[in-house]
Amino acid sequence: VQLQASGGGLVQAGGSLRLSCVASGSRFSIKIMGWYRQAPGKQRELVATISSDGRTNYGDSVKGRFTISRDNAANTVYLQMNSLKHEDAAVYYCNADEYGLGRFYWGKGTQVTVSS
Repeated sequence: VQLQASGGGLVQAGGSLRLSCVASGSRFSIKIMGWYRQAPGKQRELVATISSDGRTNYGDSVKGRFTISRDNAANTVYLQMNSLKHEDAAVYYCNADEYGLGRFYWGKGTQVTVSS
């Protein structure tokens, strides 16, 4: 499975960005897709995941501000990020668990920078 993320960039605090990630190389609808992020000097952390049947899970720091969604037919996952804060600045990585068995695939990451 190959993952290609896009949509990162520079945004002012309080603004919005939408990330997209397209998965290729899977013959089936990927069981779980999601986003993680890693800021300089910090560990990679969960942002949000979504299963093929629409169940979502969010990291505490983004609940109420970020929304994850997906297009199963296109094996694409989206992350709508609203009310961005400086602490949201990080490299965002797309993640896929093809069969829901804990074998993860990672994209290369897309940078999100939040300015004052």
